[in-house]
Amino acid sequence: MSTLLRIALLMLPLLACGPAAWAQPVNDDCASALTLCAQQPLTGNNTGAVGIPGFCPGTNSVLWYTFTTNTQGGAVNVVINGLDCPVVAGMDNELSVIVLSGDGSCQPGSFTAVGNCTQDSVDFTMTTDSLSPNTQYWVLVSGVADNGATISAQCDFGVTLSGPGADIVGVDFSAGEDVEIGEGEFAELEATGGTTWTWTPNAGLSDDAIPDPLANPTETTTYTVTTQLNGCTYSDEVLVEVIRRIQPTNTFTPNGDGYNDTWTIYGIRDYPACEVTIYDRWGQRVFRDVGYAEPWDGTNGGARLPMATYYYHIVLNTREGGSAAAYTGSITIVR
Repeated sequence: MSTLLRIALLMLPLLACGPAAWAQPVNDDCASALTLCAQQPLTGNNTGAVGIPGFCPGTNSVLWYTFTTNTQGGAVNVVINGLDCPVVAGMDNELSVIVLSGDGSCQPGSFTAVGNCTQDSVDFTMTTDSLSPNTQYWVLVSGVADNGATISAQCDFGVTLSGPGADIVGVDFSAGEDVEIGEGEFAELEATGGTTWTWTPNAGLSDDAIPDPLANPTETTTYTVTTQLNGCTYSDEVLVEVIRRIQPTNTFTPNGDGYNDTWTIYGIRDYPACEVTIYDRWGQRVFRDVGYAEPWDGTNGGARLPMATYYYHIVLNTREGGSAAAYTGSITIVR
């Protein structure tokens, strides 16, 4: 069938739908195949496609897509959804999908099917054979002409790529494991894979365009890193949870009754190198200890201090994350 005859046949039912419906799709040949990115749906319509006939029996009006497998390879799912084929006399209402391997020349004889032709008039999934890693493949979405139809289906549809061989995030690209840091501490983020990196938000980061910035947020923050792979943009997230490593109480009653006679700092025993310093309202130091093995009893050099509010400065000296910011606040003696 000549190209002119094919165009004429395609135009017959489309004229009834209005002149704006039959613009030729940009991706109706191999050279202009659109890139499919894993888990990123595209919408299409094969109305007016005039490229070569489909590779599956009884198919025409072909749209071309391409994708590159991840570094592990494996089966790939091509999901067709939102399928909408108008009812027109003499025209079918089914689409067909096939995935091909090739040498990149776009010559018809260079392609080999890597799965079975799959077709339906409702949403469906075509699953390939196990595909090689880091390899380009082509997806053909075609209109079907069978059951007596003289014209292949012309349909709106959505197409999505998924499966072990296609998914990038977690395989070839990752923002790294979630981390927990104390207030004032920092953690090194570790994005893997990708070719460029953009982190958002950039608050608390040493750099927002490298794979391994230092993160020092003031509050729990979810960072998103975006990269480019095989012509696609992918994003992944990592949570940096900011916690208070210690919980100092704000009052104690050193009156000798055996209850609440010393100042409790919950969690301090996990930091044997900590430095605890306490000052009075005039800035005079009244207590200092490294390790805080003996909790403060409200004295200064053995002398009982009066009821008042005092001010603490605690440095944990943690090994993780370098030198953390000091914990500061007030403590009140009640007698």
